[in-house]
Amino acid sequence: MFQVMVRLFLIVACSISGYFIIQYNYPSLSIIGLISGLIIALLVIQIEQAIRKLSLRVIFGGVIGTIVGLSIAILFAYGLRFIPAVEKQDVVPLEIIYFVLTISLGYLGLVLGSKKSEEFQFPGSSQSKGSLKGVSDHKILDTSVIIDGRMMDICATGFVEGNLVVPRFVLDELQLIADSSDSMKRSRGRRGLDILNKMKKSGSMQIDIVDQDFPKLKGVDAKLVALAKKKNCKLVTNDFNLNKVAELQGIKILNVNELANALKPVVLPGEAITVKVIKEGKEPGQGVAYLEDGTMVVVDNADKFLGRTVQVIVTSVLQTTAGRMIFSNRKEVVAEQKRADQNS
Repeated sequence: MFQVMVRLFLIVACSISGYFIIQYNYPSLSIIGLISGLIIALLVIQIEQAIRKLSLRVIFGGVIGTIVGLSIAILFAYGLRFIPAVEKQDVVPLEIIYFVLTISLGYLGLVLGSKKSEEFQFPGSSQSKGSLKGVSDHKILDTSVIIDGRMMDICATGFVEGNLVVPRFVLDELQLIADSSDSMKRSRGRRGLDILNKMKKSGSMQIDIVDQDFPKLKGVDAKLVALAKKKNCKLVTNDFNLNKVAELQGIKILNVNELANALKPVVLPGEAITVKVIKEGKEPGQGVAYLEDGTMVVVDNADKFLGRTVQVIVTSVLQTTAGRMIFSNRKEVVAEQKRADQNS
């Protein structure tokens, strides 16, 4: 609310100032002054919103770069005074030369300063103590693993060490998803942003926002691979395709799905478990149940027990790329088969 009031005050103040400034000099063009003030106020608000998205490091680098660029422009302008043709204004008026030098070198300093600021380390900053470059305990999060949410629970357990890195282009993708017209995508994007905020507030892990981008690369996955390769970081994901592409380029991958599969309880053939049959299976007579961790349990001779809890005996366990599948049979059927085998 306070920001809205400040912006409204800025718009009104600039519009009124522009109106009276032009009216004082050109009374017939006062409406142009009003419109000019309004445009300037809106431009300032847009610049302010863009700056809010930048890190302090980039802003600081841009300011220093601009100062250096303007200083060089002053030195050039001072040196041009010793050129007779320029001094006599036989070629181009001095005012135009000074204006071009100031704009060009100031802009060049701003761009270079903001880009090169990523290589500068502030004394006592978290990245100066452990710069991303060459540090293997930094882990880059991709969009899918942020939306997934399980990484927050893993960090809360204390099993993960080092800093988590979230690239700016990943945040931009999350914001794009959150602003999607599709309700499902919109909810997923907002979930990802909420999870990041919770992780940052919890303090269980240090989260660094990295502004480095790769404009020549298209797609967030390609940029993630390039960033991980350049900074020698591990990449945390649950995207199967990104996993394979990164492994081919020698990048260390931490796959949350693989971690979840590794932590699932071991079930051996012959072990008895209790499950609730949810739906029918693909084959005749089969029922499908799920363990608490989401593992699928295929139960033979259970199509008539939908919605009921039954005891089953594990017959085999199949490990696939998608996860673990357990095949079983109802305990009563297994007991009857054993008795039939003994009698025969």
